[in-house]
Amino acid sequence: MFKAPFSSEGRIRRTEFWITYLIYTILVLIIEAFVDKDMPIVYIAYFPLLWFKLAQGAKRCHDRDNSGWYQIIPFYGLWMLFGDSDFGENGYGLNPKGIGNGDEIEDIGINE
Repeated sequence: MFKAPFSSEGRIRRTEFWITYLIYTILVLIIEAFVDKDMPIVYIAYFPLLWFKLAQGAKRCHDRDNSGWYQIIPFYGLWMLFGDSDFGENGYGLNPKGIGNGDEIEDIGINE
């Protein structure tokens, strides 16, 4: 979990996306609560958080076999939070759950 969190390459599961969303929300709330809003330098703290959230969102879009740009569609974030993964390998990589990646035949003992 959280392999290369600032990279948009690959796929992640719903669990990792939920955790990402919670971390982002909690950190933004902490910044909003404890930091003086009159200091413009504080807004620099938002850039790594936003990058983290967008990179993880792009990976979740990839898990559903969509471009990372889909996350800017209104309410698509809900689909990413609750929608299931694309079965097996897609153009963005192997299924992070390991389902449908071609290993199942070996796992159950079926040989050619």
